[in-house]
Amino acid sequence: MKKFCCLLIMSLFSYVCSATDSAKFQPLLDEIWQYELSINPVQASRQGIHDFDDKLADISPKALAEQDSRFRKFLKQLSHINSAGLSRSQLISLLIQQRKLQNHIDQYYFNAHYMPLTSESGFHSGLAFLPRSSRFKTLVDYQNYLTRLEQFPSYFEQQINWMKKGIQTGLVQPKVVLQGFENSVKAFIHDSPEDSVFYAPFDNFQGVNIDSIQQQNLREQASLVINNQVFSAYQTFYDFLTTEYIPKSKTNIAAKSLPNGLAYYQNRSDFYTTTKMSVDDIHSLGLDEVKRIRGEMQTVVDQLEYKGSINQFIQYLRTDKKFYAQTADELLKQASYIAKKIDAKLPQLFNYLPRTPYGVEPVPENIAPKYTTGRYISPTKNDQPGYYWVNTYALDKRPLYALTALTLHEAVPGHHLQISLSREMQDLPEVRRYTYISAFGEGWGLYSEFLGKEVGMYTDPYDEFGRLSYEMWRACRLVVDTGIHIKGWSRQQAIDYMLENTALSEHNVTTEIDRYISWPAQALSYKIGELTIKRLRNQAEEALGDNFDLRAFHHAVLEHGSVPLSVLDANIQLFIKQH
Repeated sequence: MKKFCCLLIMSLFSYVCSATDSAKFQPLLDEIWQYELSINPVQASRQGIHDFDDKLADISPKALAEQDSRFRKFLKQLSHINSAGLSRSQLISLLIQQRKLQNHIDQYYFNAHYMPLTSESGFHSGLAFLPRSSRFKTLVDYQNYLTRLEQFPSYFEQQINWMKKGIQTGLVQPKVVLQGFENSVKAFIHDSPEDSVFYAPFDNFQGVNIDSIQQQNLREQASLVINNQVFSAYQTFYDFLTTEYIPKSKTNIAAKSLPNGLAYYQNRSDFYTTTKMSVDDIHSLGLDEVKRIRGEMQTVVDQLEYKGSINQFIQYLRTDKKFYAQTADELLKQASYIAKKIDAKLPQLFNYLPRTPYGVEPVPENIAPKYTTGRYISPTKNDQPGYYWVNTYALDKRPLYALTALTLHEAVPGHHLQISLSREMQDLPEVRRYTYISAFGEGWGLYSEFLGKEVGMYTDPYDEFGRLSYEMWRACRLVVDTGIHIKGWSRQQAIDYMLENTALSEHNVTTEIDRYISWPAQALSYKIGELTIKRLRNQAEEALGDNFDLRAFHHAVLEHGSVPLSVLDANIQLFIKQH
């Protein structure tokens, strides 16, 4: 009897502790989220939190050290949560929050803040979203915005100081990927403040209760701040890049040449793929996928009864003008038509669609020359749409036969649909709604290109070849990214490999290779994520047979938001058992 009482007491104690841990968990998640917003004021503005609208992030040595300490403390607190008392959804939230905190800690440990730019963008171009991110409803809102602009010189100085540390320690971008990069900075400097993107909020005060005298005062203040603070900050950064950073950048393109580079690359690979795959396994997987897809490309060439080789066919696609838009408007209109066409087919694939709309816009001119061919831009405020950006720079390098695959990936059923659905899940904590996990999101984007084949979006063999070329592009990434950073590949070797196996233009290939060089391992996430989703779908189809419902499967993939691939696997196993 005494033994039984002891067991009962222990059981009750365990139950009480589990219930207590469950009750403590959500407040801890909220505390972490609020802290992250406090150190990232612009993100807070985007989320509708306006307590920090007059601030930019503090990235001083003291601030970053304090943040690292706080992240470690949060991680320790989470480790003390008894997972036995959490629901399955809470367990997923715990895993994602731990993963996010660990990444903050890892990035600080590897001094990633020494390199605040890639070949296509940086902190200076990220600030261009401020007019979209900020609230403009009252006089105070405009004054807060101006206060932010006044902080540009000090913020740029903090970034430059970290980049100087990068020069001292060898943590710099390779010189080859920075050719012409300074032009993306110069594009923000104008003769007139009124021509600046940062002046846009003062062009029109429609719908704002501010009298004409106050409006004029705000315009005058904006002109002074932009001319004296904003332009001077960009000029200082431009001068630093051209006289110091780029001349002292490194010649070796491999991540393994960085301090602690091998560990850094494996860490980034683990993070972006959410796996523990070795570099050799990823490289081999890429080679196998390239071989498989090349066989499918040959089938299309045979279907067209083309007499030459695949590579001769690719050269034909790259050079014949009929495959290219003649004007930017023509390219944008075709992208918009494809987007509207797939919109009508979504009910065939999904039970639930997002409420948030999206638009089609060109990539901004100031970043277009070195920017990727297209990208999805999430809403910067809750009352805004998403945007599918199409690069209209160098039109003879933007083939129309690949536009369908690009549109499905970046808009719907790709990034816009997946990200919007996740953000609209009010029952999930913010860390789940707003965390983007690359292997899941990019894997879904590539899988979405494949879905277009199932609903008749690729209307002729050229479009199908374009889809295969885009799939090949992502397979090649597994080969060239690992090749560049670990296996000693040269930049030209990587370019030649991509030109040999994809129908991408040479301009696209060059900008892509520079992106992989300057952003190690991120490119690995696409194919690994897509192959996982396809594998799980095949497993579900085989297990469920006639009971398999594609729309229900897609709901099972997306219903938990962006998750690591191991969690996705567990979700689909549960889906199979329940159906």
